[in-house]
Amino acid sequence: ILLTPYPPGIPLLIPGERFNKIIVDYLRFARDFNERFPGFETDVHGLVKREVNGKRDYFVDCVRQD
Repeated sequence: ILLTPYPPGIPLLIPGERFNKIIVDYLRFARDFNERFPGFETDVHGLVKREVNGKRDYFVDCVRQD
């Protein structure tokens, strides 16, 4: 997965990297910001937003290592 916030367009996570606390904290911030400020949503390439039953879900497609 490639996660790239825009702007500035600098990758947050590239294929082969693992999620860490800083990345998870940023994604939670983006989710919370988007819910608090509709119309000013963040744009993160690779972050999937979907509305289900009136509630937005955010997720990232990734491969789980067993």
